[in-house]
Amino acid sequence: GITVEEVLNRALRKLTGEEITVIGASRTDSGVHALGNVAVFDSETSIPPERISYALNQRLPDDIVVIRSEEVPADWHPRYCNSKKTYEYHILNTEVPDPTKRHNTYFVSYKLDVAKMREAAEYLLGEHDFASFCNIRTNVEDTVRTIYELEVWESECAYARNGHAAGRELTIRIKGNGFLYNMVRIIVGTLLRVGRGFYTPEQVKEILEAKDRQAAGVTAPPQGLMLMQIEYEK
Repeated sequence: GITVEEVLNRALRKLTGEEITVIGASRTDSGVHALGNVAVFDSETSIPPERISYALNQRLPDDIVVIRSEEVPADWHPRYCNSKKTYEYHILNTEVPDPTKRHNTYFVSYKLDVAKMREAAEYLLGEHDFASFCNIRTNVEDTVRTIYELEVWESECAYARNGHAAGRELTIRIKGNGFLYNMVRIIVGTLLRVGRGFYTPEQVKEILEAKDRQAAGVTAPPQGLMLMQIEYEK
């Protein structure tokens, strides 16, 4: 399938006349969105670095935008620098789905206990082995990661504001030093099972300690997930 990387490469090649290949900071699953991804590339173009974003946006489709462009040291690599990544997962918790939000929220019709979801999230904070929360096809030797923040909050949705249907929107915001394959989506799927009453908050600690993917909840769908920000150490 077509990828953001592929489209960026093609647009940069047309702009510079060079054989450009971008290196992204984070690969997202198909269907996942990003507001704050980072990419780097080498070029001998005479276009000022800060102007490349403007020139590139004229050549990109409406669903890809370059927010800013700047020059970095030649040895700077977006995946091998210490960083913190922040994701948000958006859930539409209403009686009926909202078709205008189908591409960027996960529709959940059953009631969720947000207080219990927050309590369960506390067990995932800090440095842990997240083997229970990664896809079984994850090809990494080290499954230890650190989660700095994990928040769950709710807000009124458009349906409720206009009196069409009862419900709310839930946001799960997570910040860590790195994430395993499907890790955020599995954490969300597990918290949803807590919110529905299938797991107690305390069971999340047991799931973490089991280091077994089968112990955790299902993988939440991709469309509710968004990469919000990547913060690099100065």
